[in-house]
Amino acid sequence: MPLVTSKELLQRAVQDHFAVGAFNANCMEQVQAIVEAAQEERAPVILQVSQGAIRYAGLAYAASLVKIAASLVDVPVVLHLDHGTDYEQNVRCLHAGFTSLMFDGSKLPFEENVAITKKICDIAHIVGIPVEAELGRVAQSDEHLTKEQVEALMTDPDQAAEFIRLTGADSLAVACGSVHAMRSQEAELDIARIKAVYEKTRIPLVLHGSSGVRESSIEEAIQYGIAKINVATYLNEAFTEGIKEGLAKHPDSVDPRHALSVARERVKERVREKIRLFKSAGRISSSGGFVDAPRQFRSAHLGGAEE
Repeated sequence: MPLVTSKELLQRAVQDHFAVGAFNANCMEQVQAIVEAAQEERAPVILQVSQGAIRYAGLAYAASLVKIAASLVDVPVVLHLDHGTDYEQNVRCLHAGFTSLMFDGSKLPFEENVAITKKICDIAHIVGIPVEAELGRVAQSDEHLTKEQVEALMTDPDQAAEFIRLTGADSLAVACGSVHAMRSQEAELDIARIKAVYEKTRIPLVLHGSSGVRESSIEEAIQYGIAKINVATYLNEAFTEGIKEGLAKHPDSVDPRHALSVARERVKERVREKIRLFKSAGRISSSGGFVDAPRQFRSAHLGGAEE
């Protein structure tokens, strides 16, 4: 089916207490693995392209790969900009046909974050495209922060309410205890903070840095407003491990497909695992709508191409 926007998916996720997996991809094999797993699990899926992936593959290639993959399945697929760091990148992605945007102003002063987020929301909403914003800051694993330092960066519920009132953002990435690029599942989320932010904002919340969060903590967070969960490091680990495994199995081969095929399957296994953890498996009927309310989702046909 054509790409769809994320707004209805996330609203439904909050309502029914599941989360939509938002998986980062950097190449064709990862795109295939993510979308194929979603199709087989009958789950909605958000395929994320970061600014790093855009620099690596080019905006036109990245967008086209996801559009083609979505056209071959009958489950909802969203093309989302992950951690867009400026207004111009968001506009370029809007022009290229992305159906969900993000501005990450978490390192900026509150007023500047508000101003740029609102500017992006104003232009995206004209054509029905939702915008994710970020408030508070999710730490990076290489910062080696203490628990107290991580807590100091967390999202303030009252400030979040004011932020959403001023910007009109459709979803909010919250800092609540996760850490980007963690390679072991050790982090516990601040569930009380998540609950408070949701009660103050009443919009779908987003969890970044989920690869290092305990599964039990993720399951609990979904009950209190977390509707989109980002997964990147966990998939990249599987992909690189798969390449090593494939090369070991075929040490004399000069055909890269031998290793890449193994890597693709390893990513697919992990996407399937996360879809089931997030309780989004089996949500989509054979008609392409939610199981108990078959209908078409809002799609976006913006056209355009990379500048």
